[in-house]
Amino acid sequence: MSSQASGSNDTRPERAALEEYEQSGEGRPPFILTYAEVKLLGIAGVGFFLDAYDLFIINPVSTMLQYRLYPGGNMPANLQGLLKASANIGSVIGQFLFGYCADAFGRKAIYGKELMLIIIATILCISTPTGSLSPNGCLIYLTIFRILLGVGVGGDYPMSASVTSDRATIRKRGTMLAYIFANQGWGSFVGSLVTIIVLACYKHVMNDENETSKVDGVWRIVIGMSLIPAFGTLYQRLTLPESTRYKKSQEADVVEQDDLEKEKIEVKADVHATESDLNVDRGASVPKKSHVLEVIKYFSEWRHLKILIGTCSCWFLLDVAFYGINLNTNVVLSEIGYAGATGTPWEKLFKVATGNIIITALGFVPGYYVTVLTIEKLGRKTIQVMGFLMEALFLGILAGKFHSLSTAAFIINFTLLQFFFNFGANATTYCYPAEVFPTRYRAFAHGMSAACGKTGAIISALVFNSLTDKIGTPAVLWIFFGCSILGAACTFLLPEVAGRDPDAVLEEELREQL
Repeated sequence: MSSQASGSNDTRPERAALEEYEQSGEGRPPFILTYAEVKLLGIAGVGFFLDAYDLFIINPVSTMLQYRLYPGGNMPANLQGLLKASANIGSVIGQFLFGYCADAFGRKAIYGKELMLIIIATILCISTPTGSLSPNGCLIYLTIFRILLGVGVGGDYPMSASVTSDRATIRKRGTMLAYIFANQGWGSFVGSLVTIIVLACYKHVMNDENETSKVDGVWRIVIGMSLIPAFGTLYQRLTLPESTRYKKSQEADVVEQDDLEKEKIEVKADVHATESDLNVDRGASVPKKSHVLEVIKYFSEWRHLKILIGTCSCWFLLDVAFYGINLNTNVVLSEIGYAGATGTPWEKLFKVATGNIIITALGFVPGYYVTVLTIEKLGRKTIQVMGFLMEALFLGILAGKFHSLSTAAFIINFTLLQFFFNFGANATTYCYPAEVFPTRYRAFAHGMSAACGKTGAIISALVFNSLTDKIGTPAVLWIFFGCSILGAACTFLLPEVAGRDPDAVLEEELREQL
């Protein structure tokens, strides 16, 4: 048809440029990056670094606040639970909000705003007036601004994923996303390391001079250090131009609406009208549809909704187990002798921080980079199914032999569990929604999938301790085992996305409707 020819001519230069870009660097392995790709990773990876940094320092910070606000006593359990879950609660809001806005208004218009929110919330957190508010008031103050921090951190999930996926060549897209997600491992590692260094600087005043209240400075410095990478990449985010792929998807939207309008005219006239008869003023006579209506229409088709259910359910089930284990490491710390149960307050804090860095090094960081090296060869689906099943295996061993495993056997099993979390579903559940959905709906779908994951993390964080007290740790581990098996089953709702161009798939689907 003439209308289709006209539409394809309008978008041909952008299409040719994209095809040339896709074919660039084909001789190099996917994990060998260009300078531009390394720069993009530096800009986009900061959000995940900060997410993990904040997530894994909140446990020692909570203990420090107990020594500062409740000397000789215990922090109220309900306020402590809310404090630890607050960032995840905010993340759910941020993932939905920023995901929708990134698709509706463009990546350039939104990117960087989530980092500004993180910076503002972090400054407000470290300004908690512990000297003038009541202990409970301090915790409520900190919780409120940690929710705000979570909104920014959550917003980074769909923003950085879509910004990277929009710019990556298809043959390296999964590798780029896996590289970004690997910053989560480094965030937790650096969080533990910073805690150790700052505590070491305070050893004399806290331990030798017995001024435990000086811990008030430790937690503020530990949290405040996250401002350095945040400020370091803020300008680059705010000035990052819109990607060619996103602009092409928006232009294609106008062309498709024109084509449909012309098709309707042809059908009504029951003749093939000339191009002049069917000329539709692009951007004027056919107003752009509301993005909400576009999203509803797209996901009202079962073939699209099925994929969204797959990405949401897999991420939810993964995070129930992953955060249930990693937010409650007391059992592991006890097994490796770093529970911090005895000694002065400083000695307890230092021992737990040392134990946390050991846990991070045990399979946590290595698993991410095995994913980076193999994701384009093995494919996302294979890695995700394999990861879920291996998680189930080691969770089953830990649950079934919980009281009889030797310390060495426990550490080996835990290390392998952490390894297959990250060389498995923890990485691929992030990559999948950024690769399987077309550019026009990518950020929204990624935000929704990530929000489901964080919901699983919140549930796990809030009920793990009380559930463990009621039914025991082995029974809770069996629940995580069941989540892993179910996650492997839900993965079969998803197609393999290696080498798959979701924009081309959408274009073909729209052609079928003409």
